[in-house]
Formats: sequence, structure tokens, C-alpha cells
Amino acid sequence: MKSLYLGLICLLLVSSCKSEKSETPLKEETKELTIAEKIANAHGYENWKNVSEVKFTFKVDRDTIKGKGRSWIWKPKEDSVTMTAGETTVSYIRSKMDSTHIRADRGFINDKYWLLVPFQLVWDSSAEISVPKFLEAPISKTKMNMITLTYSEEGGYTPGDAYDIYYDNNFEIKEWVFRKGNSEKPSLTTTFENYENFNGIKIAIDHKQEGGNWNLNFADVSITLE
Repeated sequence: MKSLYLGLICLLLVSSCKSEKSETPLKEETKELTIAEKIANAHGYENWKNVSEVKFTFKVDRDTIKGKGRSWIWKPKEDSVTMTAGETTVSYIRSKMDSTHIRADRGFINDKYWLLVPFQLVWDSSAEISVPKFLEAPISKTKMNMITLTYSEEGGYTPGDAYDIYYDNNFEIKEWVFRKGNSEKPSLTTTFENYENFNGIKIAIDHKQEGGNWNLNFADVSITLE
């Protein structure tokens, strides 16, 4: 479902007593959030329910060469997608795709995944998420929390892939390692940096490799709420 380049409240109920006797308040059982939910919420997931349109341009810059990129308009509530790449524009409804839309949809899944990785942790319920570990991140060499997201061998555009996701104590993603087909050897390692807030949705604009001469980034980002 992706390519190499490329994706709650604890409520306390207290019973009031009208008699003169003091009684112990009754508590509703609280739900412990999963790591996936904590990471998603740290990036504004609670605001996603109000999102009506997402626009962004996905591009990769190498050295001094600026990528032209693909531009997207996604209306999640309508399940509609429009891609513009150069002089080509393709529009389709994801639930009604035919074979002519597959190539564009592969690009959409990839680019959207990079844009909204924190939310994919919640959306991709079929993927397995490991127990957190505390390890040195590969680029910054800073110790961080790390979980591994592993996809099934069946289904999606690129089944069996794995991601090692490094996040800080505020549950904000800082780096990740993509491992194609769950290989032990990393296929791609990048940062998550230059976060910006778009109507309550936090997005990392830049994803750089070590050395800084490769940058997968987003331009013309806008998120419209209902």
C-alpha cells in the first residue's frame, strides 16, 4: 500500500449524595490509550473528524535539483481524489476505481501515507504494532522511544513492509526506518522535521536523509475543516 518513495478522554463520574451521609464516589472504568492513539492524538487526530478537504504537493529534492512533484486534492468524506502531475490530471472516487486509476491511486496511497503517518497507525488496524523500546535513533543518535509497524503479507500495493518509528516523550515522530518486505536491512531512513500546524493537524513538512542532500517534502499544504 506504499512505495519506497514515496501512508479518549478519561471521564470520571461522581455520584452526588443528597443525604447527610458521606459516600465513596463511583468511578467509571477508564480506557487506557494505545501507543498508536497517543501518537495520533499528539499530531491532532482529534481534529480529523472535522476535515473536509486536504491539499498538498509531494516532491523529492536531490542536492540542488528541485522535484516537480505531484499535487493532490483529497476529500475524505466524499472518498474523492484528484491528482495533478505536470499536464496530467486524474480524478476518481476511491470506492469506484477501475483499472485506469490504479497508477494514480498507488501514488496517492504513498504520498498520503508520508503526509499522515501518525494517523495511519490508527487507520491501519490490520497492521501489527510492537511493544515500545528505548533505542538510539539512526540519524540523530538520540535515544528515543521506538515501535515497529508491520503489514500483512497479503493485501495492499506493497504487502509485508515494516517501519521502525522513533518518537519523543511527547509522542511526536522524529525519525523512521522503512524496511521493504520486512527486511532486516533498512531501505530508507529519514527525519520528520519542520512541523507545521494546519487547523489543528500537525504535519512534518520535511523528511531528510542523513547528510541532508535528499529531502522528501510537502508544499502548498492546506487542510479545510467543515
